[in-house]
Amino acid sequence: GGEERTELTGIFVEKPDNVVAIAGLSHKMTTHFTNDVCVYVCIGKDVLFVAKVDSTNLPRKPVMKWMKGKWMDLGSKAGKHLQFKETYDRNTKIYTFEMKMVKVVPGDAGGYRCEVTAKDKCDSCTFEISVEKKKPVEEKEQIDVWELLKNAHPSEYEKIAFEYGITDLRGMLKRLKKMKAVEPKVSDAFLKRLESAYSVDKGKKITLSVELVDPNAEVKWLKNGQEIKPSAKYIMETNGNIRMLTINKCNLADDAAYECVVGTEKSFTEVFVKEPPVTITKLLDDYHVVVGERVEFEVEVSEEGAHVMWLVDQELVRDDKAKYRFKKDGKRHWLIINEATLDDIAMYHVYTNGGHTKGELEVEEKELEVLQSIADLTVKSAEQAVFKCEVSDEKVTGKWFKDGVEVQPSDRVKISHIGRIHRLMIDDVKPEDAGDYTFVPDGYALSLSAKLNFLEIKVDYVPRQDPPKIHLDVSGNMVSQNTIIVVAGNKLRLDVEITGEPAPTVIRCSMNLSWFPVTAVEGRIRVETRTGLSSFVIEGAEREDEGNYNITVTNPAGEDKANIFIKIVDVPDPPEKVKCTSVGEDCATVIWEPPAFDGGAPIKGYLMERKKKGSSRWTKLNFDVYEQTTYEAKRMIEGVLYEMRVFAVNGIGISQPSLNSKPFMPIAPTSEPTRLQVHDVTDTTCTLKWLAPEKIGAGGLDGYIVEFCKEGEWKPANTDLIEKQSFVVRNLPTGEKMNFRVIAVNVAGRSPPALLGQPVTVREIMGQEYPKIRLPRELRTKYIKMVGEKINLVIPFQGKPRPVAKWLKDGEPVDVKKVGTCSTNVDTILFIRSAEREHSGKYTLVLQIENMEDKADIQIRVVEKPGPPIGVTVTDVWGFNAALEWKPPKDDGNCEITGYTIQKADKKTKEWFTVYEHNRRTNCTVSDLVMGNEYMFRVYSENLCGLSEEPCISKNTAFIPKTGIKAATYTEKDMSCSPKFTTPLVDRSVIAGYSTAISCAVRGFPKPKIIWMKNNMILGEDPKYLMMNNQGVLTLNIRKPGMFDGGKYSCRAVNTLGQDEVECKLEIRGMGGRPLSKVTTMSQRTV
Repeated sequence: GGEERTELTGIFVEKPDNVVAIAGLSHKMTTHFTNDVCVYVCIGKDVLFVAKVDSTNLPRKPVMKWMKGKWMDLGSKAGKHLQFKETYDRNTKIYTFEMKMVKVVPGDAGGYRCEVTAKDKCDSCTFEISVEKKKPVEEKEQIDVWELLKNAHPSEYEKIAFEYGITDLRGMLKRLKKMKAVEPKVSDAFLKRLESAYSVDKGKKITLSVELVDPNAEVKWLKNGQEIKPSAKYIMETNGNIRMLTINKCNLADDAAYECVVGTEKSFTEVFVKEPPVTITKLLDDYHVVVGERVEFEVEVSEEGAHVMWLVDQELVRDDKAKYRFKKDGKRHWLIINEATLDDIAMYHVYTNGGHTKGELEVEEKELEVLQSIADLTVKSAEQAVFKCEVSDEKVTGKWFKDGVEVQPSDRVKISHIGRIHRLMIDDVKPEDAGDYTFVPDGYALSLSAKLNFLEIKVDYVPRQDPPKIHLDVSGNMVSQNTIIVVAGNKLRLDVEITGEPAPTVIRCSMNLSWFPVTAVEGRIRVETRTGLSSFVIEGAEREDEGNYNITVTNPAGEDKANIFIKIVDVPDPPEKVKCTSVGEDCATVIWEPPAFDGGAPIKGYLMERKKKGSSRWTKLNFDVYEQTTYEAKRMIEGVLYEMRVFAVNGIGISQPSLNSKPFMPIAPTSEPTRLQVHDVTDTTCTLKWLAPEKIGAGGLDGYIVEFCKEGEWKPANTDLIEKQSFVVRNLPTGEKMNFRVIAVNVAGRSPPALLGQPVTVREIMGQEYPKIRLPRELRTKYIKMVGEKINLVIPFQGKPRPVAKWLKDGEPVDVKKVGTCSTNVDTILFIRSAEREHSGKYTLVLQIENMEDKADIQIRVVEKPGPPIGVTVTDVWGFNAALEWKPPKDDGNCEITGYTIQKADKKTKEWFTVYEHNRRTNCTVSDLVMGNEYMFRVYSENLCGLSEEPCISKNTAFIPKTGIKAATYTEKDMSCSPKFTTPLVDRSVIAGYSTAISCAVRGFPKPKIIWMKNNMILGEDPKYLMMNNQGVLTLNIRKPGMFDGGKYSCRAVNTLGQDEVECKLEIRGMGGRPLSKVTTMSQRTV
């Protein structure tokens, strides 16, 4: 009960124009021109919508909402494409709201609405953007969407809605139904009908009200044809001749058609319940994939079952496209591309009625990178040989070949593929296993080759003693003198052949001066010794295993030593200190430091990834290795937070990712301020004025900095940012020439400066300037307004010192009680809140400076509808014609009578038909009258405001006699008689659920009034019953009767001479034939 009702008032001074965007118009031609209906622009050009609101009678500052369709709030879309601006004129108290649409595209087509509210007052207006393909001057007729919907089949409604950008198809169809209805005649019951439509937010209340002629009349309220009963939800109130229906806590079920019924009169309306807008809670992610990968765009909205529209590069995605698959689960919606191709590269958009998000898909050709190649092996008999390689794609399969012949798996030969690693393992190596081995990935022109060397131990008998000798044979493993490179995680087995007589023994093996016992045969690092052979084994090499290794052997003939340096190589450490150094409108510059450890191999470059903050989906920014440590990421969305990470790449593989950078937002400074100009100059000050930048963007606008300089360095004129678009620069040196510039500032930094075209000399302009009135063009002729409208005249002037403005009406000072005036340094205002006829006259503005003055006269005429003509008379009748004459009305509405509308009516039917419209003379001839009929006439006068409220009816009539027939004299027979039923009602027995009808016939004069009753209760306007009267044959149709519709039905005919009544019974039977109701038999009474 404590909720406020919002009053609908007309507070717009200027409303936005409709716009037609022309797709085929040449850009070299004029791109902005208008006609009486709308503004035409070229596709790709900017459009400015302006709405002005008078705040004189408003309790607080008005708030403007720009909407698309029914409920899509455009305020959340402010950015590069949509820009909003608000200004206020203190002199006129008028707020100006602007919406600028940058580079109009076909997707902007549709219906728009701007809604202004100020506490308990609100108003709204609609405008449209439509797209056409031809130059408008070449079109002979405009495309009317209403006409298309009227003539279209219902199956084509959705197609027309998408083609012409209709976002509220349901609402248009409802209004279309009302447009097809017959315009109601002037009501005898209603002084004020229901509005054509009402709208209310879900959960709020709304009040429908009508004003009746008879304050004691009873009314019925109907919803979709069913009578509404008073309840806590529906409250019906009476206040004099005002009837109100209040609907509390509106929900979607209350979105319906409503009627107010008074007797036989009805007033119709529709109530639209506004659902809360569906917002997007999880934004789309960007995807960077290779050809053939699966892509799943996912978005989450605020409501389950919400309508979500997918677009690819502003083109609607239909369900019938085989390429795309749609899925939804509760609030989550997906668009799935099973196998991405290069044709799928685009920007993907998701729209709801309250939000928008977009994600970019980048697809690159599939490239396979070798992370670890296979290496040559040298093994002994009966040992195991393992070839291993690693590629970048774990899904890639391949084949192994030996000397060009494919290797087949067996008990001794095993082939494995785990993730990105492919292995070929050969157990119990034999001499025939030696050869060239090659791995070929499927689908790529790439092969990896290595050689398997079989080491055969030969022992020669030496009868004499030989000193021991260590034979190092590491084949392809040795990259330089006594140096072996091992990839971290791989196994190293170094077999050292030892010769000598007698057989030498290994007495010690050391690593970086750390001694290992010869007998150590277990552990990750171990030494295995056999006759003539010593093997050094490292399982799963680690970085700490790198160093110098030596072996010492001895026999009675002496000893030998060997040194080997084992180098462990690995993937590098992650890069460090990843951070964003600068941002732009759709780009950002990121830097980082190389990894602390390069893995023992030179850094080849880096891979970068980015993601939106809050998302878990990372998008690759490059497939080819990037060599620098500074990268500019592009194609980002302004106003969205991003994070980045970097991978280092060397010859071994890819590092772990770096720590995420701090979140950063691509955002750009505004463009430079516009229209910078000097407003005033004194001996020490200069007043500057400018307008806001054309391009503001997602970073908004924090304020302005004003700078000045004489020559050389620019100095700031203000320490704090200023929000106003004007500034007075003080303490300037008199007589000097100064340069000025203004810079806009937002979170992204300073904009380019706006400069004056030339230096300003700081010196006050002395002397007088004659007063001069700059009368607007529209006020140089008669200024016409209708009674009740507002008059607000702003007259600019100039002169120094400040002129004094005075207003006169017909030579006398204006009455301040009736007319308001206000003056500033540069203009004066004349204001009348509600114009009346007495406000008409000649208004004179006198502008004075001492003994100099200037005058300007303004003719104001306040007009209204005229009165009716005087003395309409039939002056002559001949043949089938009648001549009429009349005099002009006494009251012409304060403007010229532009014509008359003449109507005729047959005295039998008394139905009026228009004969002439806009007849300029005060006489006319009415032709084509029907012989034997008598006619009366009426005339309306017409002026600029429309037809007169009342007509003047002719004093006499025109009778068209029948010619060629001699009129016989006879006595007119009295046909009067009381009602009498000539055919009675008949008892009926019908099956429940099947519509039926009962009928009878009656005669009587004057025509009797017919009353249908059930069980002696008048049926009234119940929609279940349809009552018809065709030339005295009376029919009562009962729609789908139920068990409660059985009973006694009666029909009563009444006129001034009496009444008659007939009755019958109606029995309702079930499907089995069993009666469901019983009543008395038919009878007939005559009164």
